[in-house]
Amino acid sequence: MKILNVDQIRSLDQSTIQHEPIAPINLMERAAHTFVEWFVDHFPDTIHTKIFCGLGNNGGDGMAIARLLLEHQYPIEVYVVRYAPRESDDFMHNHRRLKLLLDSIHYIESTADIPAIRHNEVVIDAIFGSGLSRPTEGIVKDTIQAINRAPATVVSVDIASGLYTDQPNEPTDVIIEPDYTLTFQLPKLALVLPKNGPYVGNWHILDIRLHKRFIDQAPTSYYFTQPSEARLLLRKRNRFSNKGTFGHALLLAGSYGKIGAAVLSAKACLRAGVGLLTVQVPQCGYTILQTVVPEAMCSPDRHQNILTGIAPSDQAGHESLDPSDFSAIGIGPGIGKAPETLAMLKGLLPSLKKPIVVDADALNLLAENRELLNHIPPSSILTPHPKEFERLTKKWSNDYQKLDLLREFAKKNKIVVVLKGAFSAIATPDGDIHFNSTGNPGLSTGGTGDVLTGVLTALLAQGYDPVEAAVLGVYAHGLAGDQVASQRGSIGMTASDVIDALRWE
Repeated sequence: MKILNVDQIRSLDQSTIQHEPIAPINLMERAAHTFVEWFVDHFPDTIHTKIFCGLGNNGGDGMAIARLLLEHQYPIEVYVVRYAPRESDDFMHNHRRLKLLLDSIHYIESTADIPAIRHNEVVIDAIFGSGLSRPTEGIVKDTIQAINRAPATVVSVDIASGLYTDQPNEPTDVIIEPDYTLTFQLPKLALVLPKNGPYVGNWHILDIRLHKRFIDQAPTSYYFTQPSEARLLLRKRNRFSNKGTFGHALLLAGSYGKIGAAVLSAKACLRAGVGLLTVQVPQCGYTILQTVVPEAMCSPDRHQNILTGIAPSDQAGHESLDPSDFSAIGIGPGIGKAPETLAMLKGLLPSLKKPIVVDADALNLLAENRELLNHIPPSSILTPHPKEFERLTKKWSNDYQKLDLLREFAKKNKIVVVLKGAFSAIATPDGDIHFNSTGNPGLSTGGTGDVLTGVLTALLAQGYDPVEAAVLGVYAHGLAGDQVASQRGSIGMTASDVIDALRWE
């Protein structure tokens, strides 16, 4: 699903009007009907509703919504925030239609006109839409502050009033803080950025049947992964396949006190469908891994407590490992930053020809030794959380600058970067960014990153394209977290819970 900018959204509306064809006021009516269908489904008890409208087309949406809610027997009050001397034509049309049904429409021109808002009410915010490009001020600012102070549930139409669609707000900007945002047709970039969390709430996409051909042809570098799209990436398995069909992965993981990271990554790799798995751990982790993950082969390092090289100890009687024998390699969970481990990286990376997965301490070693980035195989997948990404690049002043850094870093190094967090952003070597739609705060716990490393390594080993592996793996990882949250809540979720909930059907 594409994410379009403000100008493209305007053009999309016009394209729909022209090619369907449909009158602008009827398109507004369609959007209002779709909004009200959601609203009635989620607030079925005809709760008292206050609707705050601006003077533009978002306010026109609010007027149409008010009229339709009256038809559903909702007790409503409508307030028009009069911040300018003129209204849009579509606003005026819906204003006239509403006046035929509603005894009075209230106008807010001073703070004395702002009504009290009670806890057992719902507020619909239809003051400003996606075209806003300057901060709220005057009576609009006062009204928004009053709504934010109120104990009522707040639902924003398309986007919260005061929130810019695809540029950063200033920290001092006053913006509606909704419980829900119902956005039309496509996601807005602002909805998936961390700093905007308080101004988004739970958001939902409402399909209002805008011009599909325009959407298909519109250029963008931002995408949002939907369930149907993720399922299309998943390959069906042939009845006559065998374990060799699904690749042989190697995980380099663990150090003294952090063998659990190796265990979690290995279990996730197996749950993600790899045919064969070898895990290299320090000698202190050999018994643990062989006991806890018997499905994996264990190759003990020559060192007792840390990883120092890809070949196991000669004294153990094992054959040396050859990186070229593996379909994919994942490195980083729990490995620490010992000088010997850094030396292992320096010796290993230049010899690798296939994409690898790099996570955790391996990322921190890259950040401290930037020259190693030149030896990362093209199309490899790096999985930093924001602080790790900051170490690899530099500090950013806002989320939009962060996205620019993410895109340039992926393009420059010809790699895939999974910037983890809510709506994890996956940057490709071509400069595209895919936002993930699954996951919840329960995944903010130790070990879930190790699980993701195992999943991504397994998908690479099975022959998935690195971008597809990243998009599918991050989606499935988040979906497993959502499954756990639905069964036992997000508080107290563990990484092992996520592994058990991984599903690929």
